[in-house]
Amino acid sequence: MPSTSPAETFPAHTPAASQIFTTVLTHGPLTRQEAARRTGLSPAAVTKAVRPLLEAGYLVEDAGAEVRPPVGRPASPVRVDGGRALFVGLKVTGDEIIGVLTDLCCRIRVARRVPLSGRAPRQVLTVAADLVRELLTEAEGFGVRVLGLGIAVAGDVDRAAGTVRYSPFLDWRDVPLAGLAEEAAGLPVTVDNDVRALTVAEQWFGDGVGLSDFAVVTVGAGIGCGLVVHGRVVSGAHGVAGEIGHVPVVPDGPPCHCGDRGCLEAVASDAAITARVGEVTGVPVADAAEALALARRGDAGARAVYARAGEAIGRGIATVANLLGPERVIISGEGLAAYDLFAGQIRDAFTAAAFGSAARCEVRTRPLPFEEWARGAAATAIQSFVGR
Repeated sequence: MPSTSPAETFPAHTPAASQIFTTVLTHGPLTRQEAARRTGLSPAAVTKAVRPLLEAGYLVEDAGAEVRPPVGRPASPVRVDGGRALFVGLKVTGDEIIGVLTDLCCRIRVARRVPLSGRAPRQVLTVAADLVRELLTEAEGFGVRVLGLGIAVAGDVDRAAGTVRYSPFLDWRDVPLAGLAEEAAGLPVTVDNDVRALTVAEQWFGDGVGLSDFAVVTVGAGIGCGLVVHGRVVSGAHGVAGEIGHVPVVPDGPPCHCGDRGCLEAVASDAAITARVGEVTGVPVADAAEALALARRGDAGARAVYARAGEAIGRGIATVANLLGPERVIISGEGLAAYDLFAGQIRDAFTAAAFGSAARCEVRTRPLPFEEWARGAAATAIQSFVGR
C-alpha cells in the first residue's frame, strides 16, 4: 500500500460542531435558524459551530437558495460539500469483500466486489488491502483525499477497541482488525458490526431519517438487528445490543451455532431454512436459492418451512417492539428474496405477539444490495471523522 500523508482532522471537534454537521448532512441544506431549531442550540452557538466548518470547506453557503423569512433579512442555507473528502467502506462476508468509495455525503462514487479464497485474517486482509489500493487509485481522479476507512463485519465487534471478538461466518475470534487494517491501508480505520453500520446509513440517509427511535432487522445468512434509541445507534455495555438472532423463539428447537436451541437464527437464517427444507422434503438442496426455487414450485413441505421462518421473524420483531417501542422496524437483507413466501406470517405473528400500542410500530421492507452495507461501513468512517 502506498504511503499516505498525515491524517487530516475535522476542524472543530466539539459536540456542537459535530451535531451541526450531521444535522446539515442528513437534513440540509438548512439555514442557521433551521439548524438551531433542529438541534436545540442557540443561534450564537450555531454561528460559532458553522464558522470553522465553512472556513475549512466542509460546509458551503447555498447562496442561490436564499430563504426569505416572514420577518428579518433573507438567510442563505448551508449544505455539506460532498466533494470535500472521500471515504472507503468495506463489507466483509464469508465469500467476498464489497468495497465502495463514497464522498462526504456518503454517495457511492465507485463500487467493487472481489472474491475471497480463504477466511483466515491474513488472507482477508491481503484481499482487503488490494481492494483499498484499487479504490485509492480511483480516488485520485476526484482530486481530494480519502480521510477514512470503515470495515463492516458480521458478529460480535468491539468498535471502541477495533476488535472482532467473534465472527461465525469468518470463524474469527479476537482479531484486532482495526490495527491490522490501519497498518495495511495507511488510513484511520473504524470497524463495526455490519448491521450497526447499515443502521448508521439508514439513520443518516435512508428510511430512518428524522426518526428518534427505530430498528433495522436483517434476514439472510444471519439474523441481525440495529437499534436507534433517542437518536443514537446503541451497542450496549458489551457491544451486542440487538442480537435478536439469538433470542429463543422455538422451545427446544433446532440447535444454534451459539450453543443454545431454538434461536431465531437457527430457524430463519438462510442456512437453517436450507437444511430444514432438505430434511422435510427429502430433496437435496445445496443452498438458499435451490430451497427458494423448490418452494416457489409449490412444494408444500418447503413452503411450510418458510412459513415457520416467517412466524419466528414476526415474533422476533415483536420482541424488539415490546422492549424498545420503536416508531419503525425496517426489514432488510438478502433473505428478503423469499419475502413473498413469509410476509403474511411475519405480519400475523408480529400482530399477535406485540403488546398493546407496540403493535402500532410500522414494519416496512427495504431490500438493499451489499453495496449499501459497504456504504454503511463508509458512514461509520465519516461518523468517526466528525466525532459522532
